[in-house]
Amino acid sequence: MASTISPAAAAAALASIATPTTLVGQHQLYTRIRLATPADVPHIHKLIYQMAVFQNETHLFTATESSLATTLFNSPPFQSFTVFILEVSSNPFKNIHSPAFLPIERTVLVDHVAADPEAETFKSGVVNENDDDDDDVTVAGFVLFVPSYTTFAGKPGFHVEDLLVRECYRRKGFGKMLLSAVAEQAVKMGFKRVEWSVLEWNVNAIKFYEEMGAKVLTEWRVCRLTGDALEAYGDANY
Repeated sequence: MASTISPAAAAAALASIATPTTLVGQHQLYTRIRLATPADVPHIHKLIYQMAVFQNETHLFTATESSLATTLFNSPPFQSFTVFILEVSSNPFKNIHSPAFLPIERTVLVDHVAADPEAETFKSGVVNENDDDDDDVTVAGFVLFVPSYTTFAGKPGFHVEDLLVRECYRRKGFGKMLLSAVAEQAVKMGFKRVEWSVLEWNVNAIKFYEEMGAKVLTEWRVCRLTGDALEAYGDANY
């Protein structure tokens, strides 16, 4: 099923995520959404595999770090494939140099900080403006999106290809933050809409998207040419 949301609605959702007041027994967790760089490819590759596991589609997973590195960063951000990285830290973030996109930082409160069994694997390699590594920064999720076009409106939009928050960081509003960041960028660029697909059995995601203001278009189906069916057109006489 396809889902669409007006950029203004999701951007408003992001703006509503204000810094909360800390209560006794709660912990502050600092979050940042930033543009991915080629240095993030190993993390992106692992996140995509985790998504394939969640969707029971590991048999379709053929991406390699090399294929991602050679395809994701050939164009300026927002003109082709673009990836936002979600990072978390127990300490405030240091500034990073990012002229194409100002990182979005939020502070969230959690009742307890869940143990991250893959914290070392997903340790961020981002370098701050002082040319130092941020030791306490972990990659918690990502969203990959591309430009699209709505002919009826005669305006561009964004299509979200993939969105994932790692399991130990779910149910904290991070998925909403990632999707809202895409919509906020769409608003800034004067785009008409943001759209994506959702699996029919993923009822929790469908409910979440509807709560964000998205319309789930049940009358639409995804059509796809791939594998031998696509390759057959390489020599077809049509």
